[in-house]
Amino acid sequence: MLLTLTISNVVLIDHLELAFKDGLCVLTGETGAGKSILLDSLGLALGARAESRLVRQGADKASVSAVFAPAAGHPVFAFLEEHDITLEDDTLVFRRVVNADGRSRAYLNDLPVSANLLRQAGDLLVEVQGQFEQRGLLDQSNHRNLLDAVSHTDPLVRELSGIWDQWRAAVKERKSADEKLAQAQREETFLRHALEELDALSPVERELGELVTQRQFMMHSEKLISAMNASIVDLTGDNGVGGAENALVDALRHLGNVADRAGDKLKPVIDALDRASFEIQDALAGLQSLSQDLDIDPSRLQEIEERYFLYQDLARKHRVEPETLPQLRDEIATQLDLIDTGNAHLEKLDKRCEETRKLYALTAEKLSQARHRKALELDAEINAELPPLKLERATFKTEIENLEEDQWSRQGWDQVSFLVATNSGSAPGPLGKIASGGELARFLLALKVVMAKVSPIGCLVFDEVDAGIGGATAHAVGERLSRLAGERQILVITHSPQVAAKGSHHLKVAKSSDGNQTTTTVFTLSPEDRREEVARMLSGAEITNEARAAADSLLG
Repeated sequence: MLLTLTISNVVLIDHLELAFKDGLCVLTGETGAGKSILLDSLGLALGARAESRLVRQGADKASVSAVFAPAAGHPVFAFLEEHDITLEDDTLVFRRVVNADGRSRAYLNDLPVSANLLRQAGDLLVEVQGQFEQRGLLDQSNHRNLLDAVSHTDPLVRELSGIWDQWRAAVKERKSADEKLAQAQREETFLRHALEELDALSPVERELGELVTQRQFMMHSEKLISAMNASIVDLTGDNGVGGAENALVDALRHLGNVADRAGDKLKPVIDALDRASFEIQDALAGLQSLSQDLDIDPSRLQEIEERYFLYQDLARKHRVEPETLPQLRDEIATQLDLIDTGNAHLEKLDKRCEETRKLYALTAEKLSQARHRKALELDAEINAELPPLKLERATFKTEIENLEEDQWSRQGWDQVSFLVATNSGSAPGPLGKIASGGELARFLLALKVVMAKVSPIGCLVFDEVDAGIGGATAHAVGERLSRLAGERQILVITHSPQVAAKGSHHLKVAKSSDGNQTTTTVFTLSPEDRREEVARMLSGAEITNEARAAADSLLG
């Protein structure tokens, strides 16, 4: 629900802070007092188009803030999460700032956002029904969802949506397979030759890396052997004379001759020389073994190089990396297999497409039947609401049209439209095109009364829903607004005392002037002030005792 509306420097409003409660809130005031400015301000906060005319004369900018407290689990929270907007609590603050040049900025909980996002979020919270601007029920694209909501067919819609995804996936796979088969058939000669070349190579995963390593090793094998032989000589000496190994042996012999005279002081040194001697012996054994085992067969090097360059040549030919030749070989084999077994594969996919289509059609028919049944009930309920609203010659009809297959969707094959005829015998047409301003507001009121329990929108605003009516009809409008307010918050701008008397809260819009500047203000009326306002609405400029008595009667 809407908690507060703060307006600064908008047209005739200097500064206003309005608090709203649940239930039916009526706003009254003389014509021209500025009631429409309140609607313009609320619309601005909810993302409506910003215009420089909204900025109060002499001010450099106008600003409006609207604070909402949606119910737990309201769709607006999921919407904001989809747009990566994190909330610290469940309160939403919509704010709009408009400069005198018409440029504007939009904020949601003090986070800069686009006006479009602000409008989309606002559409989930507030619906304005007036003579000149309506949203929600007038949008034909919403009618199917609204009918499904009152039909309680959401589980069936979700089931159909899942089947639709399976069917579309099957159709997509069938189309892809057909395109691949056609392409493979066009390239069959090339593919078979390419497969022969690749099979001649028989590429293996990670083999190329091993070839590179072996090739580099063998290309440098002579240098390796020379270096290892030189290392052996350095360690053993020429013809076994000299070298590191013999030097260690001599050092150990010299120290051994005097070790008993030094006590334990030479023991760490002798132990270290012993370990070094063993390490050198191990190193010599490794070098000698590796030198003997090193394969420098020229024919082996030639074999490795031929295979290495064949990898490179085939990779250049097919414009791929050499390492991917094994995968390329498998892909080509798959394409050729598709040629050989393609028709059988396509027949299998055709069968799958047909099975999922039949399942879709069966479920869509069940959903359509449920919609038709509920449409009859909905029409009867809404048509029963029309006579008391002075629409006794009007009729409401929910039209369900079967779409062509290329227009089917995950929501089924039905197109739903809410149509009205305002006179007996006239052809029904769309709500917004057939009904006049006053009639339209009352049609929408009838729809809202019937659909109140399923709509997630918590705040409805009616602008002069009572235009052109009075007496019993106005009383009926007020009674229905009051009934609707039992389900959600209702704000209504009215000139009807019968409607105003039904409000649980009453705000009066007034305009005053100090000779230099005109200002619109809003007052929350006490019970006594409210009696006077209803009496004014009944009698006009001069409030009589008879008008006050009539006001008491209306207020109960």
